[in-house]
Formats: sequence, structure tokens, C-alpha cells
Amino acid sequence: MAASVEITEVRVLEGPNLYFPRPAGKISLALPGYVDADSAVLQRIGRELHLRRRDPGAPGSTVRRQYVASLVERVVRIIARDAGISRLAVRVRQAADGSLVVAFALRHRGRVALLTQALDEVLPTLLDGGDPAATLADAAHRVAQGDPGEQLRPLRPKVPVVAVTGTNGKTTTTRLIAHLGMTAGLKTGWSSTDGVLIQGELVEYGDYSGPAGARTALRDGVQFGVLETARGGMLLKGLGTAHNDVSVVTNVSADHLGQNGIDTVDQLAEVKAIITKVTKPNGWVVLNGDDPRVWAMRTTASAPVWCFSLDPESPSLREARDSGGRGITVDDGTIVVLVPGLAPEPLMSVLEVPMTLCGLSSHNLANALAGAAAALGAGIPRDAVVEGLRTFVPDAAHNAGRMNIYSLGLPDGGEVTVILDMAHNEGGLEALLRVARGLCEQGAHLVLGLGTGGDRTDEILRNLGEMAGRDADRVHIQHKAKYLRDRTMADLEAKLVEGLSRVGATSLSSSPTELEGLQALLADAHDGDVLAMMTHESRAQLHDWLLARGGGEDSPEAVRHKVIRARGEHEAEDEIVALWQIDDPTERIAVGAKLRDRFPDDARVLYEYAGTFDSAGEEEQAVAAYDEALAAGLREPFHRRALIQKASTLRHLGRLEESQEILDDLAAAWPDNDAIALFRALTMHDRHLDAAALGDVLRRLVLRSTDPEVDRYRRSLTAFTDEVR
Repeated sequence: MAASVEITEVRVLEGPNLYFPRPAGKISLALPGYVDADSAVLQRIGRELHLRRRDPGAPGSTVRRQYVASLVERVVRIIARDAGISRLAVRVRQAADGSLVVAFALRHRGRVALLTQALDEVLPTLLDGGDPAATLADAAHRVAQGDPGEQLRPLRPKVPVVAVTGTNGKTTTTRLIAHLGMTAGLKTGWSSTDGVLIQGELVEYGDYSGPAGARTALRDGVQFGVLETARGGMLLKGLGTAHNDVSVVTNVSADHLGQNGIDTVDQLAEVKAIITKVTKPNGWVVLNGDDPRVWAMRTTASAPVWCFSLDPESPSLREARDSGGRGITVDDGTIVVLVPGLAPEPLMSVLEVPMTLCGLSSHNLANALAGAAAALGAGIPRDAVVEGLRTFVPDAAHNAGRMNIYSLGLPDGGEVTVILDMAHNEGGLEALLRVARGLCEQGAHLVLGLGTGGDRTDEILRNLGEMAGRDADRVHIQHKAKYLRDRTMADLEAKLVEGLSRVGATSLSSSPTELEGLQALLADAHDGDVLAMMTHESRAQLHDWLLARGGGEDSPEAVRHKVIRARGEHEAEDEIVALWQIDDPTERIAVGAKLRDRFPDDARVLYEYAGTFDSAGEEEQAVAAYDEALAAGLREPFHRRALIQKASTLRHLGRLEESQEILDDLAAAWPDNDAIALFRALTMHDRHLDAAALGDVLRRLVLRSTDPEVDRYRRSLTAFTDEVR
């Protein structure tokens, strides 16, 4: 009968937790003997314990499990009462695996072990028919006489503290808020899953999202604290502080499900909400108004709500203000703060916030809103918040592993963009793909290094593969041996491949390490491509490897230039448009020269400058200027246009063979381009190749025309044009 009751886990939760806003003990029990016992046996035990619930239900049924939960709770309360533990708060929960979780508030660490031992002895004895009164009295006596152990005293910070949680964005938001604190001149400490830092200096490396991280980050001398509170830390140890001044929840989505008794997204949201229930009443709870599960936390929050939303018309913003809270959003490209009874207060333009990548990174824009609201709520001056947002750059120094963007030259010429990001779930991959696509110029490809930890469900892995196959141009799989958890590389890869196959995609390679994965991406890359890496295990190694090979981190200005270029625009686009509105050719050349002087190595500007000579009839200068633009690395569609215009200019200069040679190459590369065909026909005419020129143009018209009459005679017209050619 010993297997009828099994203690599967015992934990001391040192701070606020899923069950109570103070320290607690947690005991997980497997109770097959009770779940499968004869109903008469359980009715007898219930009567002797004066249990109010009467019907034990059929073995294995839901009613039976509820009865057993009530019985176990009654046993715990009796033992605690008779041991002299007054008014013990107890919660009992059913876990998805059929086990039972018993949680109880406590003041002393040793009481957890004493109550665990008592349950381990009492429950089997009751099931075997032992005397309940004597059994419980004996257990209560041992608990009363046992060593209660040290008193648990959660840290009560004496400085402002911001607690941050969420599925995605919590580390970035933690780092941002810490940066804002330092910008305000405060000695700032923060803890995260990456370690503990004081004033930006790493003092402890590793996952410090629990009590140990909080104690280290808030040691003597720190004036402002920011604590990342991850799911694991809250479930396994509880929060690191008894309260916080501001709490931030970025979002909640499927991640790490099936671990520590958390099997659904709703249960995960309940865990994330812990920090919102211990916020000081005069503080702020900063919630994502665009995430329904996060926004629902307002109903149990212990402080006023400060809503952040990317939608200025979001109902959540109105609800926050109507209830005495605040809001922050983006209106017409400007971050604005919303206070009840006042006009929206502009904070700064989104374009001035480097972490948003010129607004391309919507998830980092949301993180910026959350971080700004938290800092303002914690009392950071407005000017410091603005300056901090302006100087928080998404590079390895400020936000390692989060949308770090590099430029790297290729061995055979050209350059690629590399993005290193710790995307590890569906939300993270979606954000990475969105940013990568936004950096892809016309004709370039998005090449993805796909990989994640083994502690994702099979369906999440398949979904990641499907997203990669649908949204990337080419996919390579790269593994993270340290984070396989209980999977093999072959099993993890098989699930990703299943997802890829859903959309008809395949992986071009599979690498056992992230570094080999990056090398595979580079071997597959061409000039202008964007290589996006889901990295975690070897982020620092990849950073160093890129720099050692001549790569460099992109500055905010360089990123802005890439974003604008990917849109088919130029940062001087308005000036270029204005250039071609000048009627006087001489003035147009002069204005073009000034623009060239400002952008001396910019191929697009050199191309437009060449056009000013062309349009003024100064062909010799135009040809030289076109060559300079092409040599500077002019990309499509301007590369093609520059060659067309150069060929046309050569025709005017009488250099007909050179003109046709360029146009022949263009026609082969762009067979569907009508402009190339027309310019080529004109050059052929000047070379007295009228029949061939006419035949080519006629054949093109016959093949491409949608006119019904042409369709009626298409066969005859095709034969006739072939004769002309």
C-alpha cells in the first residue's frame, strides 16, 4: 500500500507566488490509492474527519478527484491546528497530470519538511484503516515539536523597484528601464535571465530571475532596481521581493507549456499576474492593452493601471483613463502619454527611438512604450526618459541578443546584413521575420537560421517550421545542444521539418552548432541578402566571430538607411524628387552636385547626378558619371536603369556596338522588360539592322498582346514576324 501515496515534489517559495502574496510551502502528491479506492473506504475516512463533502464519486472520476482534494486539505488543516499553527492559509489544486498540489502560507522554512513528512505518514495510514484521531494527533505532535527552521523574510526594498514579466520582450524591457534609470543619474541594479548587473557591469552571470537575483541587484548603494521575473523563477522560488513599486507585463503566449504544472496559456497568464498583485497601492501596474490575457489582469491588480497600446483608438486606453489610470500609445508617429482630463502629451517621435528600427520593429515599439510608462510611473523625470529612449541602441552593449544587426562583406564582393536575435517561440520568430523582411531590398533574399530549445511542445515546433517556410526565402536548421532538454537533435529537427513541409518548404542544411549554422547561411548568401539567426547558446561567440571577420554592428543611422533603402526609397528622397522638378538644366546639375557632395559614396545619388548631365545633353560627362555610380555598387532597380540610360547615351555618342552589347546583356537578364527591348531596337536601327529590330519588336507585341483580334491571327502574325527577323 506504500505506492498509494507518493510525494513527487516539495518546494519552499520564498516570496509572493502563484498561491499567496507571501512565502509558502508547496507539496505535490500522487494519490492513486485514493483516486482508485472503494467509495465506502473514502466515505468512512470523510466521516471520521468531519468532511462536509459527502459523495466521493466513482473511482477515477472528476468528482472523486475533487473529493480527494477536499480530504487532503482537511488533513492539512487538522494537523496544523493541532500543532498550534493558527489560521493556516491552504490552497489545493488539481494538476493536469492527475497529481494534487497542496500549498500553504508559512513563516518558517522547516515547517514545509515537517508537514511533508506528516502527510507522507498520515495519508497511507488513513487509507489502510488506521485510527484517524490517533494518527493525526501523533503527526501534529511531531510537527509541533519539530524544528521550525529559519524565518522567511522576503526582501522589502527601500528604493523604487520595477518588476517585469512576459513571454516576449521582458529582458529588453528590463534593460531599457535600467538604462532610463541610469540616464536619470540613479545608481541602478537589475537582474534577469542573463545575470545581475550594477550600473551596466555584470556582477553575476546566469539565470537570476528569482530571489537571489533580487537580493544581489538591490544590495547597498543601489538607488533604483529593475527585476526581470521569469515564469520559472516565480514557480520554483517565488518573487524576490515582498512588493514592487511598478509592475510590467509585456504579453502572454504559448511558451514552456507542460512544465511545472503549467499546461495552458491561461495558466501561464495566472503566473505572470503574480507581480501585479503585490504592487504598492500608490504605484502603477503597466499592462499591454493589446493582449486580452494581460489586459484581464487589471481586475486583480493592486494598483492603478497604466495601459500601453500600439493602437491610439484602443478601447483599453479609454478604459484605463476612465478608471483613473493612464495610457501611452503612438499617434501619427509620435509617442504620447494619456492622462485623464488632459490633452495627449507628446513624448518624442518614433523615428528618434533606435530600438524601434525606424518603426519597423513593432514588438520593440511596444517594449519602448512599456519601458517609458514604467520609468515615468517610478518617478524618472520626463527629460531623462526621452534621452534614455534616444540613446538605448539595439546593439550588443545595450541589448545583447535582441535584434542585433551587423553588416558583413562577402569573400567574392558584396555585403550582407546579419541579424542575431534570441527568438525562441512563435512570437519571437514572427518579430524576427518581420524585421528581416523590412531590411530586404528588392531582389534580395531572407535566409533564416531556424532553431530553438527542446522544451517546446511538438505543435509549437511544427508551427515554427511552418512560419519559417512561409515567410523566409530559404531556411537552414541550426541546433542548440545545451538547450535540447529531453529531446534529441533528430527529434527536434523532425518536428521543424514537418512544419516546413506544411507549406512545401525544405531545409537546405542542418548544423549541430549555431556557429556552423551561421557559416552555412553565409555560404548560401548573395550580395544584399538578409541573414536572420535564432540564437541563444552561442550569441556572444557569433558576435565575436562576425567582428573578427570584418563585420561591424550597424549604427542607428546605418539601420535607418537600410530600412529606407528596403522601401525602395532614399533618405534624401524628397530632395531627389525636387531635383527633377527643376526646369533649368544648368541649375539642375548644380543642385545635383551639391547633393553628390553630401553623399559622395552613395551609388543612388551618383546615379541621379549622372542623369542631370544626360538630361542636359552632356553625354560624355553622363557616361563617366554612370560608370562611377555602377562602380559604387548601385543596386536594383537603379542598376538596371543606369545601364539602360548609359546604353542610350552611348547611342547618341555614336558608340553603337558598346550600346548594343549592354542592351543585349540586359535583354538576356530581363527578357520581359519592354523598355530594354525598345532601346535595343533603336540602337539596332542606328546600326542599320532595321529588319532585325522591327522583327524583335513585332514578335514581342504579338506574343504579349491581349487584343482579341491579335489573338485571332496570332499564328499568322508569328510566322510573318519570324520572316522579318
